[in-house]
Amino acid sequence: MSSQNIYILGIESSCDDTAASIMHNGRILSNVVASQKIHEEYGGVVPELASRAHQQNIVPVVHQALKKANITKDKISAIAFTRGPGLMGSLLVGTSFAKSLAYGLNIPLIDVNHMQGHILAHFIEEDGFKKPPFPFLAMTISGGHTQIVRVNNYFDMTVIGETIDDAVGEAFDKSGKILGLGYPAGPEIDKRAKLGNPKAFLFTKPKVDGLNFSFSGLKTAILYFIQKETKANLNFIEENLNDVCASIQYTIIGILIDKLKIASKQTGIKHIAIGGGVSANSGIRQALKDGEQKFGWTTYIPKFEFTTDNAAMIAIVGYLKFLENDFAEQNIAASARLKI
Repeated sequence: MSSQNIYILGIESSCDDTAASIMHNGRILSNVVASQKIHEEYGGVVPELASRAHQQNIVPVVHQALKKANITKDKISAIAFTRGPGLMGSLLVGTSFAKSLAYGLNIPLIDVNHMQGHILAHFIEEDGFKKPPFPFLAMTISGGHTQIVRVNNYFDMTVIGETIDDAVGEAFDKSGKILGLGYPAGPEIDKRAKLGNPKAFLFTKPKVDGLNFSFSGLKTAILYFIQKETKANLNFIEENLNDVCASIQYTIIGILIDKLKIASKQTGIKHIAIGGGVSANSGIRQALKDGEQKFGWTTYIPKFEFTTDNAAMIAIVGYLKFLENDFAEQNIAASARLKI
């Protein structure tokens, strides 16, 4: 791409993970993430606690990223940081740190949209992973987002469908809470779903126009279903947990794939890429692979460590923007509701 020696420091602090990454000419040299365990006992992310933990973690995390990449800070060409969307307090920590460090080192500052990061993670130079050709459809699925995006170029993206209420990750977590599982519940539901019958219990898919999604009705249906069944049999959850998890996961995946099918048909695009934390779900990955046979899709799933919130995806956007000389001013502000 370029014969220059470009080193990008990526910083991600949109939710409850403090992350830093060093990228050299499109390849990742280090990708460090400090997760915050404190939220587990609350069953969700507590914004005030998250921003405090970011303040404690950010210096050690950046230090470790430089150490692992085996470079000194004077080698850094530019600093890329998550400007939004996300939790305001968390974003402020990453934004002010990035601005200060860029100012101190007298190097360019690059602002990154977190959602573009999830999509452009596919362009990190990684052996054994193919990059989607333009145009492609990207489905970003995480605890806070569910979107289908038409990607015409690195920085030409249009959201063509999104959730009108809860995100898919939230649907997994809240279903898990109803079943008495820990937080986050997604990985646990995925694990149990492999042992259960996905057609044991039927949940109605919500009817939403166009390419948009809705998960709040499904969540309510699961709650009423569990209340009804446990009234009749106190041990219902215990005796049927794997089947319930499999049925919930089967329904959620069905909703996602149905919308992707419509999007692919409407746009005529058969290259489908996914990103975001929920794309780590084995059922979703399998459903996409099946789509290659059934619908003639070519699917793209990034390396596992680039799916959840991480700084490598921020660094790749920073690198691509660096090549375009697309830099931010020092007075740039974080934005909790930043759009693609």
